[in-house]
Amino acid sequence: MKNKFLFLFLFTITISIAQISESTGVFFAKEFSKDIALFKAKEYLMNSVLFTSDNVIEFNIKPLVAASSGELTTLIYHCKEESKNGLILGFYGNYWNKQGVVYQGYGFKNLGEKEASEFLNKIENSIEKHKKFLNKDNDNNNIIFKYKDINVMIYTSFSSYKIRLFWGGFDSTWEKTSFQRSKKRFEKKI
Repeated sequence: MKNKFLFLFLFTITISIAQISESTGVFFAKEFSKDIALFKAKEYLMNSVLFTSDNVIEFNIKPLVAASSGELTTLIYHCKEESKNGLILGFYGNYWNKQGVVYQGYGFKNLGEKEASEFLNKIENSIEKHKKFLNKDNDNNNIIFKYKDINVMIYTSFSSYKIRLFWGGFDSTWEKTSFQRSKKRFEKKI
């Protein structure tokens, strides 16, 4: 009887204090998907870019690509009445407070049409210009630059480029494929 009680007690305690690893991908995979980013970005666009008023304003917003890391989503928007078009970078990440409690944070960075084109072209041109250096020593050779308040680090990993964006406390990874799709779709829709 004591063994059964002890087993039941240990089993209950283990389940009560066990934590689920995020690396399993089961419960936390793609937490900040395109759908969630779209939902949250609409509020951001309404309150921080277009600003609501008594006048009815029409706008269009579409998610372009969500990075496979789930840390970055790109969205494009058009507002004819306000003459505003651009790209929104949706950042997502997990944070720990002083008590060790994990919480999810997100933020949006608006780049107007001209800024977005400059930003995307600067990344692409930097990769092209420094391709030889980046490919020389996988994972060890990096290039960095700043675009306004976004710090950018580019490096190669397994013969593919990785772009890390540091902004507002976020550290998000943009894979080569996600970047290329975002740039291509942005140029096509603008």
